[in-house]
Amino acid sequence: MKIQNVTDAAFKKYGRVVKNVDVSGLVEALASTPLPDDVVYEPSVAELEALPVYAELQKKCYGELPIQIGYCNGKNYKLNAVEYHRSSEINVAGADAVLLVGSQQDITEDFTYDTSLIEAFFLPKGTAVELYATTLHYAPCSVHETGFQVAIVLPKDTNLSLEENHAGGEDALITAKNKWLIGHAEGGLPEGSHIGLKGENIDIKASL
Repeated sequence: MKIQNVTDAAFKKYGRVVKNVDVSGLVEALASTPLPDDVVYEPSVAELEALPVYAELQKKCYGELPIQIGYCNGKNYKLNAVEYHRSSEINVAGADAVLLVGSQQDITEDFTYDTSLIEAFFLPKGTAVELYATTLHYAPCSVHETGFQVAIVLPKDTNLSLEENHAGGEDALITAKNKWLIGHAEGGLPEGSHIGLKGENIDIKASL
C-alpha cells in the first residue's frame, strides 16, 4: 500500500496540518504515557489537559467549545474498523505513526464501506493534524517496532459510554457518544458492533 505524507495535496480532503498551535509540550508529555503491546485509548487525561496547549486548542481549533485531550498508544498495523464523529478530531504525534483514512461520503446506503478506498498517510513525530468530521479513521498504525503515541483531541465527552440504546439505520453504528463505528469481520470488535467493512482488512506492515 502506498504511504503518502500528511503534507501532500492528497490529504487535503481528509484534513489539514495544524500550524497555528505550539504542540511541543504535548509531544513531550506523551513520552510519559503508557505504550503497551496492544492498543490503549484514554479519551480524557488530566495531566494532558493541564498543559497550556489545552486552552490554545480549545480557542483556535474548536472555537471555545469544551474539549478533551487523551491518547491512543500501542502497536498496530491493521485497519480493523473505521469511525467518524460529528466534529473534527486533532491528532498530535508523540511518535511517528501512519493514519488510515477514508471519506464518509463513500459509505453505502446499507452502511457498508469498501476498504480499497482507504488511503494511508505518514504522520511524523511532533506534527498535529485536524481530521475533518467526514473523515473515516480508527487507531493509528505503527511505523517503528516500538509503537505509536498519538494525542487525541475531541469535543468533551466524545467516546464516553452511551446513556441510551441505539438501533436501526445509522443509529445502529453509534457505539459511544459522538462515535459512529463500522467494523471488519477480522477486526476483533465487541459483539454487537456493526460489521460493514468489505474487502481486505488492510495491513500496512509490508509497506513500511
